[in-house]
Amino acid sequence: MFNTILVTGGAGFIGSNFLYFLKNVTDDRIIVLDNITYAGKETNIPDGVEFIWCDISDKEHVDYIFEKVKPTKVFNFAAESHVDNSIRDVTPFIKTNIIGTTNLLSSSVSVGVEKFHHVSTDEVYGSLDFDGSLFNENTPYDPRNPYSATKASAEHMVKTWNNTYDLPYIITSSSNNYGPRQHPEKLIPKIILNGMNDTVTNMYGGGHQVRDWIHVLDHCTAIWSLEEKKVINDKFNIGGACEVTNMDITKKILDILDKPHSLIGQSDERPGQDQRYGTDFSKLTEKTGWFPGVEFNRGLAETVKWYLD
Repeated sequence: MFNTILVTGGAGFIGSNFLYFLKNVTDDRIIVLDNITYAGKETNIPDGVEFIWCDISDKEHVDYIFEKVKPTKVFNFAAESHVDNSIRDVTPFIKTNIIGTTNLLSSSVSVGVEKFHHVSTDEVYGSLDFDGSLFNENTPYDPRNPYSATKASAEHMVKTWNNTYDLPYIITSSSNNYGPRQHPEKLIPKIILNGMNDTVTNMYGGGHQVRDWIHVLDHCTAIWSLEEKKVINDKFNIGGACEVTNMDITKKILDILDKPHSLIGQSDERPGQDQRYGTDFSKLTEKTGWFPGVEFNRGLAETVKWYLD
């Protein structure tokens, strides 16, 4: 008997990569919900995957679709995710990340969804010192910008729907993703495209911020490892074991492009800027055996080539 897998946000960066991954590992029916904002493209959705336009902040529409397709499992990638945009106007983030997630949870209870997998971010934990410490699943939530505050709220909603309505769930909080089909507002594609066009990339505060980078394919395999092990009602961090400063990434990309480091500029520190992220994903490894497999320099070079092509 085939399941119906519903993927929200499947026209975006991580969601679309998950769709391509899914097509290779399951014969289940796959349906995408997306409202095709500026950050998503219908052409990102692979052939053979059903697409339904939906704004998840519209409860009546979400209810109608769930009643129509009766999903067995939901993978919720739908999110507004750009920190700068959330600082300028938090309203779309509240609508999608909080209200939208709540609508999906309510509809999931109504139709008896067997598992709601919510895709979150390590940014819910706040910022680390430069002391070797790492975020783990018991790190207190300390969101420091409007985007991460809405993602933290969504996580609380997911756990509440399990506690109150007994909805089975998984939450995964991932470190920074990179790879094909990422919107050029994000750091790595922005550097690549600026470098291709001989345009200066300005670094906040000199680019000393540290991020833990994971290739989007590794993120997909991590999510699926929990599916294969039938893990339920728990939270797991997903990391790349690859902490790099923003400045070092910029230099690496310019070197791949054979462009001068003079294309690096500096801009004022933005408000709510987190200094360091580092993710302890040992709980996931112990549970499933998963470990990131894409070596960063290789993955970065392949990503640059994808944008060049």
